[in-house]
Amino acid sequence: MSHYPPHATPYSTGPARPGSRPPTGDRITAPLLVASVLCTGLMAGLFFAYDISVMPGLAELDDTAYAAAMQRFNAAIDGSALFGLVFLATLALTVAAAIVTFRRKRRAVALPLAVAACCYLLVLVVTVAVSLPLNADLAALGNPASAQDVHAVIDDFKAVWVPVNVFRTLFCVLSLGALCAAMLRYGKPESPSALG
Repeated sequence: MSHYPPHATPYSTGPARPGSRPPTGDRITAPLLVASVLCTGLMAGLFFAYDISVMPGLAELDDTAYAAAMQRFNAAIDGSALFGLVFLATLALTVAAAIVTFRRKRRAVALPLAVAACCYLLVLVVTVAVSLPLNADLAALGNPASAQDVHAVIDDFKAVWVPVNVFRTLFCVLSLGALCAAMLRYGKPESPSALG
């Protein structure tokens, strides 16, 4: 004989039905995931564009013209509030998404998000530690047409900045791939054992 009163429905701890509304945490996670993918894609595209068009094009110029053009590119990016916002928000959004999914015990989603955050953190660290000081050295030349050591500065700049930018592109793409994996996993219901 049932212990439940007539017409009462026993409490269910099983997974939500496919048509049910997602929990509040999931309504937060989806926008975070989308924003992370978009921002990471923008950063990967920026670095990739330098790899395949900007730097090869500049390499065809003499050192004075190369320095002048690169100084202008750097000044434009450094003066862009939108670039600064996307550059920093990419990591913040990805970390936030990882924290939310981990707290909701969506570990299969949180793991690739953590990988994505680590990959992009490497990009940020390399940019601050290597790329920006090189840009500062280039800016310190002043007018390249009258600079005394322009050839030495440009040789050092090319030898480091170009491969470092390839590194940034690679790790942005790895971060983007991990984010895509997280989105795919997010769209699938997790087994009770995974929710643990």
